[in-house]
Amino acid sequence: MAQETRELTRREFLTLIGALGMSSVAGTWIYNAFVVEKERDTHAVDPDKPYWAMVIDLGACIGCERCVHACQATNDTNSDHLWNIVLEDNETFNQHVFLPRPCMHCEHAPCVEVCPVGATYHRDDGLVAMDYDRCIGCRYCMVACPYGARVFNWEKNDEQNPQVPRWGTPEVEPRPRGVVEKCTFCSHRIDAARERNLTPGVDRAATPACCVVCPVEARVFGDLHNPESPASKKMQGREVITLRSHLGTNPRVYYLLPNA
Repeated sequence: MAQETRELTRREFLTLIGALGMSSVAGTWIYNAFVVEKERDTHAVDPDKPYWAMVIDLGACIGCERCVHACQATNDTNSDHLWNIVLEDNETFNQHVFLPRPCMHCEHAPCVEVCPVGATYHRDDGLVAMDYDRCIGCRYCMVACPYGARVFNWEKNDEQNPQVPRWGTPEVEPRPRGVVEKCTFCSHRIDAARERNLTPGVDRAATPACCVVCPVEARVFGDLHNPESPASKKMQGREVITLRSHLGTNPRVYYLLPNA
């Protein structure tokens, strides 16, 4: 069966980038929504622990949306509650650019700060996680997130997952009705890697599904404290930007600008 893809309409694109706080003016939204980072601010990061990060090459991404499909299959998300989306831009650069947007797993995460019950929290490794048993569905975290990366489960997810089995099989339990959910960087794979002596970003079974499925290696994952990790190597010699980092969130998702 041929893969089904759909281009966003102009109205849809403007709505999505508006939710992310970007400007639609050609040649300016990079400077309004991103900050070029010459050095990463890791003052609050434990150097003895992995600094998990995702690196996305805007010049390499072809917009196939396999990352979207694999995420939906692996995490068993509802079709209306996608954790990973792909935006498009045809104005800023001299080439058509696709912008994947997962959760940023911010060091200084507004969603963590506003949660009144501690349902959104930082794991020991710094990733932003959800405790669905504690979530009361207030959606404060959704309002606080500068990236529109969270979705709310209005109904029980009992639909047949359209991406299974072609793009993977569910590896986590579906979330209950009435809670907020989001991208986890496939943290269940990271946790299992410790027991199986696997390396996230290197071994497929220990790497986020969206990175594993990418046919052009536009998305890679790894420990930025390790200069030999795929994420660290991907950034070498490239101009690196992060989404809305002027807010001081310190995202763990890094974008590489197109070379041309």
